[in-house]
Amino acid sequence: MKEQKLFSKKLLVGAIGDSFKKLNPRTQAANPVIFVALICAAITTAIVILSAAKGVSAFEIQIALWLWLTVLFANFSEALAEGRGKAQADALRKMKTAVKARLVRDGKEILTVASDLKLADCVVCEAGDIIPGDGEVIEGIATVDESAITGESAPVVRESGGDRSAVTGGTRVISDKIIVRITAETGQSFLDRMIQLVEGAKRRKTPNEIALTILLSAMTALFLLVVVTLKPYADYSASVAKTDLSGVITIPVLISLLVCLIPTTIGGLLSAIGISGMDRLIRKNVIAKSGRAVEAAGDVDVLLLDKTGTITLGNRMAHDFLPAHGFSDRQLAETAQLASLSDETPEGRSIVILAKEKFNLRAENVTKLDAVFIPFSAHTRMSGADQKGASGTRTIRKGAFDAVKRHVETLGGTVPAQITGVVETIARSGGTPLVVSENENVIGVAHLKDIVKGGIKERFAEMRKMGIRTVMITGDNQLTAAAIAAEAGVDDFLAEATPETKLRRIREEQAKGYMVAMAGDGTNDAPALAQADVGVAMNAGTQAAREAGNMVDLDSNPTKLIEIVETGKQLLMTRGALTTFSVANDVAKYFAIIPAMFAGLYAASGGVGPLARLNVMGLHSPQSAILSAVIFNALIIIALVPLALKGVKYRPLGAMTLLRNNLLVYGLGGLAAPFAGIKIIDILIVGMGLI
Repeated sequence: MKEQKLFSKKLLVGAIGDSFKKLNPRTQAANPVIFVALICAAITTAIVILSAAKGVSAFEIQIALWLWLTVLFANFSEALAEGRGKAQADALRKMKTAVKARLVRDGKEILTVASDLKLADCVVCEAGDIIPGDGEVIEGIATVDESAITGESAPVVRESGGDRSAVTGGTRVISDKIIVRITAETGQSFLDRMIQLVEGAKRRKTPNEIALTILLSAMTALFLLVVVTLKPYADYSASVAKTDLSGVITIPVLISLLVCLIPTTIGGLLSAIGISGMDRLIRKNVIAKSGRAVEAAGDVDVLLLDKTGTITLGNRMAHDFLPAHGFSDRQLAETAQLASLSDETPEGRSIVILAKEKFNLRAENVTKLDAVFIPFSAHTRMSGADQKGASGTRTIRKGAFDAVKRHVETLGGTVPAQITGVVETIARSGGTPLVVSENENVIGVAHLKDIVKGGIKERFAEMRKMGIRTVMITGDNQLTAAAIAAEAGVDDFLAEATPETKLRRIREEQAKGYMVAMAGDGTNDAPALAQADVGVAMNAGTQAAREAGNMVDLDSNPTKLIEIVETGKQLLMTRGALTTFSVANDVAKYFAIIPAMFAGLYAASGGVGPLARLNVMGLHSPQSAILSAVIFNALIIIALVPLALKGVKYRPLGAMTLLRNNLLVYGLGGLAAPFAGIKIIDILIVGMGLI
């Protein structure tokens, strides 16, 4: 997915317009904190209008203006986040053109439009056709261009049966012919779900958001009660002290105090944080079926990862040369390399590379050698070369043990017991032995093994710092699994895994109170994906897997699970950081407004009273202090929009370390920023003569 610029002209114009549309009270009611601010702005405006005949003060007009701006800035942050999603959705809609479909009915093909297709309809797709809807290949095999969905230019193979039968509407068939059974109703396709998700407007609140909204609402109700009781307290104190506070403790001033003390900062940014968190996941080519899944990723305690393709490269690569008695390592490497020159498999190429790296043997051009090359085939399970020389033809072969054994025996040779033992040892360790022969002699074994991905051990170490335990899942035996687990640095492993054992392991972890995430692509992974708190299905996998998981990785990259967890963590970290900042902010604003309101209480001979000592900022006057606090309260929302949308910087740290950093950076920052900001604004408005 292409990332939209944060403040592009198109997004800004759209967000400004949507900010005014969101002033609808029914829309604002979804955010109790900002809804209260809206009511306060309306009441202040009504007071200004009703007192117009008596003469309106510039102070009250400015208060009303900045209260409206507070609400608009909160709406703007949400509208901007939604606008980024809508821009992504518009790009996706362009893919939903009027695609024609060749519907198969009663053995005949009927041309229709994709929107008329129903569940279980079967359509024919040939080279050049756009697949009209989500479905499953039930007949044939073809290469499919999925770049419109995944961004990957390399075509993929889709075939009936197995784990690569699912196809996505909007992708294009490049070669051959397939018959696809539609598995999604109109409007419920994968592309439709993507559009609904990235638009953000249809995003429902997650449990964490609901809980935080309840907390913010409770704080708002508490401060409302405090401010309401402040008026009679002020009147009583003024009468006892024989001080006139009627010109200071007014309804607009009390409203200003309420709006500044309630958590408007986090209230205005909360929705934007949630939407942008999902947007970041979209840009990583991962589709979450709900915001709950994104947040669950941030709370994950246990990661279950397949070994092949996730922890290891998936292709078995040459690891070592083990010569037979009487032959050297170099001689074996040279012979194995020659036998692999015409082997185009990853295993064959890895032997050529290992011989070059270990013994500096350069692979010769096959056309320069006086030899007949035998390419590898699944039928013979061998590759090799017949090289002519002065002493006769040199027959070289490399391949599976039983295939090379039969070849050697036909030439009158035998396989040494030593080689048989080496082959058995490699096989027991989970490796692949390829035997190399020259004429009737077996000269050694090339040991192939699944290579652990570079940097994966460091990624697991980062997970460990965050308190996340990693578990490798493999069908290998216990010995092989233990060796790879130690090399990869995972915390635990599950060997000889079956669908039943995967499901049982997830349930065991959940019974202990842990949140579990796993990735899978096959039908046999579907039960475990459905059971996991975060189930990431590969887009290249089966329809059953995609339906069972609550996320789909468009790139079909199993290691994406780690990035998903990091994105979820970043979402929670951003929300926590800005909540801490908002609460600390309110404490500082208290020291700006309260001293200004009661500075004249208990004053002697027209001076200032004892509460004026709390005016630590040295603000010019009660009016300038109150107006400065209201202006700062509005501007801080708009200033924090980039942080809310981009998210705080992710670091793999433990919960206690994150809490400490939050309090130090955003807690102390939230206390310090208003002191500096309000003082600067006070100087500016006094200098400009606004007070």
